[in-house]
Amino acid sequence: MFIAVANVYLFRYQQNTNHRMYRVEISRIVYRMEEGQALKNIDLADYPDIVSVKPFVPGADERYDSMVEEVNGKLYRFSYREKNALQNLRVMNSIFGGILILTIGFLWGMGRKLVRPFVNIRNLPSELAKGNLTVPIPEEKSKFFGQFLWGMDMLREKLEEDRTRELALLRERKTLILSLSHDVKTPLSAIELYGKALKSGLYDTAEKQGAAVDGIEKNVAEIKDYVNAIVDASRNDVMSFEVKDGEVYLHAILKEIQTYYADRLKQMRTQFLVQEVENCLVRGDMDRIVEVFQNVMENAIKYSDGQSIAIAFAEEEDCKLVQVTNTGCGIGEEELPHLFDSFYRGSNSEKVAGSGLGLYICKELMHRMDGEIFAKMVDGGFQITVVLRKV
Repeated sequence: MFIAVANVYLFRYQQNTNHRMYRVEISRIVYRMEEGQALKNIDLADYPDIVSVKPFVPGADERYDSMVEEVNGKLYRFSYREKNALQNLRVMNSIFGGILILTIGFLWGMGRKLVRPFVNIRNLPSELAKGNLTVPIPEEKSKFFGQFLWGMDMLREKLEEDRTRELALLRERKTLILSLSHDVKTPLSAIELYGKALKSGLYDTAEKQGAAVDGIEKNVAEIKDYVNAIVDASRNDVMSFEVKDGEVYLHAILKEIQTYYADRLKQMRTQFLVQEVENCLVRGDMDRIVEVFQNVMENAIKYSDGQSIAIAFAEEEDCKLVQVTNTGCGIGEEELPHLFDSFYRGSNSEKVAGSGLGLYICKELMHRMDGEIFAKMVDGGFQITVVLRKV
């Protein structure tokens, strides 16, 4: 529609313009001749629309359009060449056509590169939410979305692995609980019988009563063993994840931590200081090391007074020590040996949500990566040191 309107407008404009231009040029030549300039001295090259100027001869053939003007009492034929408006329109339409083709090509390419990948995965979020983790993700070579789709596929595979692992652990836990529930019935029944016998006075001598008490204690110890087995199984469930052996640059770890916590602590108006340190390679799993520092940082945020959190560094033989210090602390020296025990929560945790597993997980992860983690009190605050093995 736009091109059609433009064609009509430009056609009319060309006609009006051409009509005006050759008449203007004829008027200029007439003026010069009336001023006394000879026709032979007028250079028609200065008048692109005028072909020739000749004395008027009635009946003479003329291949061009012409008009007759009287100059100084004589008639002259002015032949002119009128520009072809249709030719100009063809050029204009060719340009419009080229632009249209380029625009269509650009939109088609953008559709392939940007729109199609989204169309291909439009059902993926809802399928993942439903628990359908086997839905395939189509490959995409686009530099814009190839990495994104690859990451989404990794997420899907990780969720599928976690669900498979969770179901396996659930089956094992149920089997264990059923087995222990059955096994614990025997000592409970024995304790019940000893209790009834003692209550009814069946054991009338001190020797028999002592033997009954010994039997009760023995069965209680057996029940404790079963309870410890359940606790150990639960603890192993919590810690049943892989740690990959590898090497990672210290600066890469710090970048991850700073990226996540710099803005967050700024919003909390907590000063966040990170000491300058020379880059080096350390041993461990990048994801698990970052997880350790995230747990340590979350611990510092929860239990600090909100003034500042600082990360500093030290060297010790073939190890790099990373020290996370927060101001403010509400625990005593006697609690330090227990901070890394499972399900242990310090005396300053009454109003803070948590499970008591964060530092325990950190300790287990660092041990699996041949590292260490420990805590100590410092002037005006609390410090956790993460020990990483250098390559």
